[in-house]
Amino acid sequence: MISPAVAPNYTLPEECSSLAKTRLRRSTAIDLFSGCGGMSLGLRRAGFSVQAAVEIDSKAQETYRLNHPEVKLYSTDIRALDASAVLHDIGLRPRELDLLAGCPPCQGFSRLRTKNKKIIADDDRNELISDFMRFVRVIMPKTVMLENVPALGTDARFTEVLRELSTLGYSFVVDVLNAAEYAVPQRRKRLIMLASRVHSPKIAEVVVGRVTVRDALSSLERPKHSKDELHAMPEQRTQAVRTLIKRIPKDGGSRRDLGIKHQLGCHHRTNGFYDVYGRMAWDDVAPTITSGCHNPSKGRFLHPALNRNITLREASLLQGFPPDYRFDVRHGKEAIARMIGNALPPPFIEAHAIALLRGMEPFEENREQNPATFSSPAANFDC
Repeated sequence: MISPAVAPNYTLPEECSSLAKTRLRRSTAIDLFSGCGGMSLGLRRAGFSVQAAVEIDSKAQETYRLNHPEVKLYSTDIRALDASAVLHDIGLRPRELDLLAGCPPCQGFSRLRTKNKKIIADDDRNELISDFMRFVRVIMPKTVMLENVPALGTDARFTEVLRELSTLGYSFVVDVLNAAEYAVPQRRKRLIMLASRVHSPKIAEVVVGRVTVRDALSSLERPKHSKDELHAMPEQRTQAVRTLIKRIPKDGGSRRDLGIKHQLGCHHRTNGFYDVYGRMAWDDVAPTITSGCHNPSKGRFLHPALNRNITLREASLLQGFPPDYRFDVRHGKEAIARMIGNALPPPFIEAHAIALLRGMEPFEENREQNPATFSSPAANFDC
């Protein structure tokens, strides 16, 4: 059971919303490596019609279908998927799709893993970026969006992606941005690449002001009183951990505030990871929401004022999902936390999808005013 809206649904400025309601809503998109649907939600809010998505994880597939039933979802390994068949299935020809978007699984490029060169070299997930480019070559979309961890920017495979995009006639822009500057209530640095063969893409302008933990969570009811099954999922802690949590100072406190006497025994043997068993601060953005967001031993995931970890509903709100986004609690805490932590924040995607739509406007207007120019094979090749 999913509760009615229990928290504000933070959106981008009004001018962005108005753009999403115009004729540009018919712009088409495909979402590769869709996960539970954060990318698709951001694209849809921006005005795109997501025609197809690809996801291999079964629980993410089920969650995606719960929230995006209108999208044709390919429940398969992208390496075995024919890009031409996908295009045919949605009734489009090469060069007609407006946007191909995706986030190839990034664990192999993550900051912690890149400290070990052998691990990153041997991680099969790193090669999925080549399948992303295979789809680009076959479909030749007007625009491309790729989002990933910052470390991807220094990888030779990403350099090859940029080289090939240039060869195919795309202009592109790459930047590492903080999602908190785009109405996402968390501190989350991500690499984003926008490419286009019909205009010169630009990074979206930052949103004035930030959405804080208080903005996102303060109006939520207590989990034990909630009819939202995701918010009400119970947590189980040992007595020692419950006692430690009670001692952490409210509103941004950390276990470092307690002194050695009140630390857990395992913390006596390390000088790092000080965010572990830390509280979020009401009037700041949250730390990066990770796949361990359901566990205070994985980061600063304690509620600012209550003696508990944030709930999975609270984690999803801090990731930028609306309060009625559906997750099946039968999947279990770990699986849902992994989906939320790996998701792309919808407001971040929305902002950059709108930037692409704005850039494409002159091209679309020219096509509407001069349809004959775009109907010949030669013209289609040039555009």
